[in-house]
Amino acid sequence: MTGYIIRRVLWIIPVLLFVATITFFLMHLVPGGPWDEDRKLPPETIAALNRAYNLDKPIHVQYVIYLKNLLRGDLGVSFRGNRPVVDRLRDGLPITATLGVAAFVLATSVGITLGTVAALRQNGIVDYISVFFATIGASMPSFVIASFLIVILAVNLGLVPILGWRYPDQIITDPRVAVMPVVALSFGPTALLTRITRASVLEVVRQDYIRTARAKGLAERVIVTRHMLRNALIPVITLLGPLLVNLVTGSFIIETIFAIPGIGREFVGSVLNRDYGMIMGTTLFYTLLITAANLIVDLLYGVVDPRIRYS
Repeated sequence: MTGYIIRRVLWIIPVLLFVATITFFLMHLVPGGPWDEDRKLPPETIAALNRAYNLDKPIHVQYVIYLKNLLRGDLGVSFRGNRPVVDRLRDGLPITATLGVAAFVLATSVGITLGTVAALRQNGIVDYISVFFATIGASMPSFVIASFLIVILAVNLGLVPILGWRYPDQIITDPRVAVMPVVALSFGPTALLTRITRASVLEVVRQDYIRTARAKGLAERVIVTRHMLRNALIPVITLLGPLLVNLVTGSFIIETIFAIPGIGREFVGSVLNRDYGMIMGTTLFYTLLITAANLIVDLLYGVVDPRIRYS
């Protein structure tokens, strides 16, 4: 197990190098530059800024300089405010993580429960509702869900504010500001987990060992929790790690719609403003989260199913 973990951790290094290389050159191939919107800047000022940030050097030289700084743990400087990228990531991470974790908890609790109940009550009213919900969730993107929530909950009913989430603890002190962002972000993942859980439970419920357990006279609660879900959740666990990372890193649309000052909103701004340092830093941070989540998911297989071993 220890050797497996060490090998997986070491593989993160070439993955980060590959992502950094691809992102760096693709980013510089896009027409335009970080000072294009500042049209009032005189040419000599733009030339001075390019020298200060090494943008006047050939692209391969810029790449070598960036790699040297990256090996020292320096993600560079954001052009907006001349602040270190690490500081901007540190400022936005708490509220982005809070939004992502809250959406993850809501999606897993509702999705797994609804999918399990739908499978155990196949062709019943709950099953039909879950299938309808899963279809809607799979076909409607998060920004459409957010628009519906704004119109219904905020504009028509006036139950919750549209804007106002500024710091992580606000989800506890004033939970109304987090209702629409969390629901909009979790809607699609909830539908996905409902569909996957339902299909997995339906497959397990037909297995011979489930019929044997019922023939032995075991209580239905014991059969469901100890025998059925333990095996049915393995495909679901495969999704949980990447799903959590996607919710944390993929919230830029929701953060932009509801003006939430998180990493996602910062990333959108950095792309629009050609903020090279922030683009690179955010991309590498997302890559690190995804690789770490995949490793944790692989290790959880052995917890759910003791038959799985790592050599």
